[in-house]
Amino acid sequence: MPAMPTPLYTAEQIRTRVAELATSLATRFPTDETPHFVAVLNGSFMFLADLVRAMTRPVTIDFVRMASYGSATTTSGTPRLVHGPNSDLRDRHVVIVEDIVDTGLTLHKLREHLLAAQPRTLDTVVLLDKPARRRATVPVDLVGFRIPDRFVVGYGLDCDGAHRHLPYLGIVEAS
Repeated sequence: MPAMPTPLYTAEQIRTRVAELATSLATRFPTDETPHFVAVLNGSFMFLADLVRAMTRPVTIDFVRMASYGSATTTSGTPRLVHGPNSDLRDRHVVIVEDIVDTGLTLHKLREHLLAAQPRTLDTVVLLDKPARRRATVPVDLVGFRIPDRFVVGYGLDCDGAHRHLPYLGIVEAS
């Protein structure tokens, strides 16, 4: 059984920050248009669910799956789009919902793919930003928390399948 992570942000801190992000997002688009959220699986599913519930306006949802980590605690450096999105994004207000921006390579690859679909706008909201590890310059419009260069789990994020269920975010020591 893996060791329990050292708490970084509590469930209450996360809940408060997600509500603030939802409030910010609700004002970014014309009131008569529905933003389309594209969530990156698997790590962002809890963040997406709470963000959507905190929104004061309708949104539509789609999912993509990117692969870059496998069972390691460091990225392979070559992210790839494995699945999605399934919706037509042309002329829509698209918001990428991501759990963490680390090197920026995954987000860079995803942005390239989504921009090719010609959305009207493309914004990014991330729960966690780890700028110390950035290897690609990527725009991040809304950030939940900026974190140090540590491996974080919980609230949807995992380490080889462990800790995804935790309601808080915590740090694990890399193996």
